[in-house]
Amino acid sequence: MLATSVNQTKYHKLIIASAFIAVILIWSTTPITIKWSGEGVSYLFGIVMRMSIGTLLASFLVYLKYKKLALDKSACKVYFASAVAIFGGMMPVYWGAQYISSGLISVVFGLSPIVTGYLAWRFIHEQSFNLLKILGAIAGLSGLVIIFYKGISTGEDYILGIIAVLVAVVLHSASAVWIKSIKTDVPPLSLVAGGLLFSMPLFLTVYLVFAPPLPEVIPLKAIWSIVYLGIVGSVIGFVSYYYLLKHLPASSVALITLVTPVAALWIGNVVNNELISFEVYAGTAFVLIGLALHQGEDILSKRLWIKRKKHYG
Repeated sequence: MLATSVNQTKYHKLIIASAFIAVILIWSTTPITIKWSGEGVSYLFGIVMRMSIGTLLASFLVYLKYKKLALDKSACKVYFASAVAIFGGMMPVYWGAQYISSGLISVVFGLSPIVTGYLAWRFIHEQSFNLLKILGAIAGLSGLVIIFYKGISTGEDYILGIIAVLVAVVLHSASAVWIKSIKTDVPPLSLVAGGLLFSMPLFLTVYLVFAPPLPEVIPLKAIWSIVYLGIVGSVIGFVSYYYLLKHLPASSVALITLVTPVAALWIGNVVNNELISFEVYAGTAFVLIGLALHQGEDILSKRLWIKRKKHYG
């Protein structure tokens, strides 16, 4: 019996570790594949096809595992909150990806823990927004100002691209806080499937109204990027992320955002020949310092608690 319990614990830890690594890899490669998915086609085609693939796959997996999707009042409420993150967080990013580098998308999105922390403190009184968190927010915003400064010489489109991603960050963070405030036990897979189903009418409406005609030939790079984003980005990535939120402290999950901006910048530079200016390097450094300060107290408190527990038995 004891051996079975130990094996289950090891298996659980292995799943968590696998999900953690998966989210880092997926979030690091998502920005570059978003850019590739719009090469030779409209970005609206890329996002609608991605979400369609994700919706079909997630719904099929829900049917296999649960036979049906829960549609009670609280479940529908959390699906709608998830749809805000999916539509509100993805549509501006796809639009902004036309004007800024993939690495920069990840850097700006790295501010989401700071925005989420503020919204959680303001609306659901989750944690105090203390001096360390304020300093972290100031450092993160300073990094954003440095990156914006480059836009003065780069052009209006660059600034609009960053603003679009910032809008996505706010909507994504607001959705995360809203989901946390809803008291319901919806499994991560169902949450993803429900959110995708609720957001699809919005994606389709925007596509039908604004999308230009399709080209005669769609580049293979765009096709494979859309397939990757639909299967890996929309389903595996979201399910892994919600699984981590359920089984790890928020401070541990937030550590992912310290890794992905640097990884995404490196990937964009190596595989897509994206130039990284000094301002972007400096701004990224300030954003990462801000994240470290913002999450530092939570991580330190957790470690001290573990040490005390070990010391006092």
